[in-house]
Amino acid sequence: MKRAGLSMIGAAFILQAVSMSASAAHENHSNSPIYEKKIVNIAHRGASGYAPEHTISAYQLGEGMKGDYIEIDLQMTKDGRLIAMHDERVDRTTNGTGLVKDLTLGEIKKLDAGSWFNEKYPQLAKKKYEGLVVPTLEEVFKKFGRQSNYYIETKSPEVYPGMEEALLKVLKDYKMVDSKGYTKNVLIQSFSRDSLLKVHDLNPKLPLVQLFSYKNQATITENELQSIKRYAVGVGPNFNMVDRKYVKMVRTHGLQFHPYTVNERADMKKALEWGATGVFTNYPDVFNEVLREYKHNHGLNKELR
Repeated sequence: MKRAGLSMIGAAFILQAVSMSASAAHENHSNSPIYEKKIVNIAHRGASGYAPEHTISAYQLGEGMKGDYIEIDLQMTKDGRLIAMHDERVDRTTNGTGLVKDLTLGEIKKLDAGSWFNEKYPQLAKKKYEGLVVPTLEEVFKKFGRQSNYYIETKSPEVYPGMEEALLKVLKDYKMVDSKGYTKNVLIQSFSRDSLLKVHDLNPKLPLVQLFSYKNQATITENELQSIKRYAVGVGPNFNMVDRKYVKMVRTHGLQFHPYTVNERADMKKALEWGATGVFTNYPDVFNEVLREYKHNHGLNKELR
């Protein structure tokens, strides 16, 4: 009961915040989740709390758990193909070894991208995870089509010259952008400001999100936020280093706030109270439960879907 006052303030702030436009440049894409009056559920590397990250199985599970976005980290192979993988090396999530940039797609396709999960999490192990392959970005688009939403990160772009051009080509080839360059179902994120600025130069109509990784208590200035707003629609910091003041500053500037990686119920509730407009989570089913409870408790069922 001590926190009831703060919770009501948080609820009122969320209602006001999610009603704000993320970016005037993208107003005509109101049917995209981030421009609706809703808080988005981003399946981090798929439903990676239950299945091997960045595999079709994890993405399918995230969709089944009503995640609003499939999150895809990109690496680029020796022969210039974009694959879904978090690390620059294949060692952690496959039975192979080496840098992605030194391996061809054919070599990576021979690797087992699922058995490691069964070994690490025996309580979640499934026979079908054995022998899963690393998907290309094209394969993900073929599987889930334009009816799904994608939150795509240019990972380590300094290691992969031409990554941004390759990404935009795949988006165009699979009609994820229209003839005028707009998209209704893709967000592009990166820790690299240079990478986002390059994407913005190539296509200024694509919605971008600036990621941050803070090692200490997060702070952000008015000047930083004004600069980010020139090319991006939102920011995504590590949630464990931010506070209510940080979130309020971001939202006051009309930017989306999508922290990562929010896996505990208490943190999910805190993110909502502070005004997050979406979260990255390994457990999209749990976040949906917390979100439903939160909306019910604060009478937001009509305003936030």
